[in-house]
Amino acid sequence: MEKELEQDLINLVASETNVHTGTVKKVIALLDEGNTVPFIARYRKEMTGGLDEVQIKSIQDRWQYAVNLSDRKQEVLRIIAEQGKLTAELELDIKQATRLQRVEDLYRPYKQKRRTKATIAKEKGLEPLAELVWQQEISNVHDHAKEYVSEEHELHTTEDVLSGVNDIIAEWISDDAGYRDYIREETFKRGTIESTVKDEEKDEKRVYGMYYEYHEPLRKLVPHRTLALNRGEKEDILKVSIEPPIEKIHEYLEKKVIKHGASQELKEILVATISDSYKRLIQPSIEREIRSSLSERAEQHAIEVFSVNLKNLLLQPPLKGRTILGVDPAYRTGCKLVVVDETGKVLEVGVMYPTAPKNDVVGSEKIVMEFHHKYNFELVAIGNGTASRETEQFISDVIANNNLNIPYIIVNEAGASVYSASELAREEFPDLQVEQRSAASIARRVQDPLAELVKIDPKSIGVGQYQHDVSQKELNESLSFVVETAVNQVGVNVNTASASLLQYVSGLSKTVANNIVKKRNEEGKFNKREQLKKIPRLGAKTYEQAIGFLRIIDGKNPLDRTPIHPESYPHTEKLLSILECNIADIGSEKLRDKINELDKKEMADRLEIGQMTLDDILSALSRPERDPRDDFPQPLLKQNVMTLEDLKPGMELQGTVRNVVDFGVFVDIGVKQDGLVHISKMANKFVKHPMDIASVGDVVTVWVEQVDVDKGRIALSMINDN
Repeated sequence: MEKELEQDLINLVASETNVHTGTVKKVIALLDEGNTVPFIARYRKEMTGGLDEVQIKSIQDRWQYAVNLSDRKQEVLRIIAEQGKLTAELELDIKQATRLQRVEDLYRPYKQKRRTKATIAKEKGLEPLAELVWQQEISNVHDHAKEYVSEEHELHTTEDVLSGVNDIIAEWISDDAGYRDYIREETFKRGTIESTVKDEEKDEKRVYGMYYEYHEPLRKLVPHRTLALNRGEKEDILKVSIEPPIEKIHEYLEKKVIKHGASQELKEILVATISDSYKRLIQPSIEREIRSSLSERAEQHAIEVFSVNLKNLLLQPPLKGRTILGVDPAYRTGCKLVVVDETGKVLEVGVMYPTAPKNDVVGSEKIVMEFHHKYNFELVAIGNGTASRETEQFISDVIANNNLNIPYIIVNEAGASVYSASELAREEFPDLQVEQRSAASIARRVQDPLAELVKIDPKSIGVGQYQHDVSQKELNESLSFVVETAVNQVGVNVNTASASLLQYVSGLSKTVANNIVKKRNEEGKFNKREQLKKIPRLGAKTYEQAIGFLRIIDGKNPLDRTPIHPESYPHTEKLLSILECNIADIGSEKLRDKINELDKKEMADRLEIGQMTLDDILSALSRPERDPRDDFPQPLLKQNVMTLEDLKPGMELQGTVRNVVDFGVFVDIGVKQDGLVHISKMANKFVKHPMDIASVGDVVTVWVEQVDVDKGRIALSMINDN
């Protein structure tokens, strides 16, 4: 790529991402060298000015768009030039375009078209007459039209001739980029979207009831309504259309096309042509473009909401170091039980039948207490699926009857059944039944949500809205980026991590992740980071990208248990020496005290490293195994149970946010159904989006507003009106 062109693209990306051009250039250079987004964000802060993963990804995406845009411009310029129609003005317009839509609009008149009414009219020799009418250089059009009447060309009358002229001029009007720009903008600004019911019988539950007779200004249409309309239309329940400001558009086109002084006959012909051009060619095309643009924006928004929810779910704090009883509730087939130790290892499995149809409460209590005496589990994790609330009531009663000082937690088991039937689960638990694997997964989700959830397709995790209505390719890419970011922010213990977790580490492929696990199983635990250089397919570049995110907790070198990259070990050792400490002092109060007294600027200069890199090193030395998830709200543990019937308006409760959508948040308050806090009830101020107030996993205080026991609906508020 030419340097001048490359700089233009960098300037474009800088303006769109609001990042300095010099920084954008460095980020692009780092990406071109094969560096991953997590690696750049963590270990190249001085070069990027401390940009985070999202900002770097944004630059990467905008750069790719800019390159694609540039390639398309070159192609369009080449095609138009080959036709001998490239003017200096058109070339400048194309080169200055910052959106692909603008380039396509400018290219439209020169695009090879299938045979249209206009091309047929041109084949009949009517273009010269059309040009005269278009330039309005004649007054009596009908007289000129008589000259073109021809049996050979099937132009039997002057009306046939004028019809062909109309077709040619209509296409010229439609192909004008300036006209299309105005009409597109005016339609969006003043148009409305409308829907009517097409087939009410298909909508038994009236899911689309509010859209049966619906209209709203296009500019006010919010993303989730766009997707709802699209889905209703796709299911053939709704008829959706755009109502444009036709009169205003006609006025504009007439003003642009009809010259002052044109004869009355010309005016009438051109007014009719403008009407035909707009109705037949422009309006359907612009409507498709606007619908497509609205859908794209709505999909992007839905993907962003899903991504943020997923990130918050993945970064829920782990409850480490506890032996847990995992329970996968059920009715007829019984509740599957699995006890896992503090490392997630399965100790024993069992089954109990405390619910209908067997209702063996006494026998089930005996099984739970036997497990407790044998393993002294410290927490019960209950899946939130079928029979969850009945099982919760039973566990609560067992805790009370036996004076146990043990809490329980309701675990969102979305995706657990998908995982438990997967090849991966069969490899992990070859001797367990599907439901037992599910119970083990439920228990492990509490111990380390991230490590367990990465084994499941993110779309099955149950956070988001309209995920099946968006581009699956873009959704998968976005969710993979979220998982990768979360995994690398937390870091991975290379001696305990599954291949599922390792494959999300910066630079590691699925093959390399499997090779690491295979090597570990064959030769035992790794005791230093350098050993990973011997893993098949793990070359020097991959090692550089991944190693800082891979931890060895009880290895030979204490620095290997920190997020400090081996490239910074010499600086770290020099720093420790200056502070009169050694590697064994990492994490000690003595070292923390010395760090607190440090002049950081002076030390950065002395070590010849950047201030941000020094800050990261000092943070790692102070808290070598710090888990960023510890900064998030701890999960809500319970010891008693409530039912829907227990809820009364005004009651104050604590709950866990399970999902955030455009119109509010769903909160688990410990009854069978999650309650909805509508966006209008989230704060005593205007809330632009629920994500500004709450995140998945947050523990929030809510007040009961309304309970509909028959429909199982609970309306909650985060505002105390009492």
